[in-house]
Amino acid sequence: MKNKVMVTGLAMALLAPLSASAANYVIDTKGAHASINFKVSHLGYSFIKGRFNTFDGQFSYDPENIAASTITVNVDTTSLDSNHAERDKHIRSNDFIDASKYPKATFTSNKVVDNGDGTFEVMGDLNLHGVTQPITIDAQVIGQGQDPWGGERAGFIGSTRLELADFKIPVMGDSSYVDMELHVEGIKQ
Repeated sequence: MKNKVMVTGLAMALLAPLSASAANYVIDTKGAHASINFKVSHLGYSFIKGRFNTFDGQFSYDPENIAASTITVNVDTTSLDSNHAERDKHIRSNDFIDASKYPKATFTSNKVVDNGDGTFEVMGDLNLHGVTQPITIDAQVIGQGQDPWGGERAGFIGSTRLELADFKIPVMGDSSYVDMELHVEGIKQ
């Protein structure tokens, strides 16, 4: 009887899929282990850098099947912060992102392509300034594993360039685009 149980258990283990399944994560904004940053040219002489202080999101990730990954992020556009209150007020105004009329931006992935070299492309729809456009985020895994508090985490970095005209946002000074840099660390649920 004991041998029959062992053989049955071994057979079930061998018939089980070999790849891991996707895990669900919540982006760790409470611990400030994630950020949505931007960089825009200032008169062609330097750059203005800033971030959005308030956002949330979740993602699903399977290192054995990156193409099955998904991500959704919600950004509070009124939380734009370039470290200069008057400039922030101007960028948030209807001259640019009109945060009072469009207080939320969302990104929802619809495809992830594994490049096979540790990098991947996250394709999806960004709704910003009342306009939805497809974008591609170039991304890579930073790390994954146990944290000191008994949980599991996964971290990524990504970048993309947004053409302002695509979202009906006026040119900012001399720049027709804004570069985005995304740091995403998630806590496994």
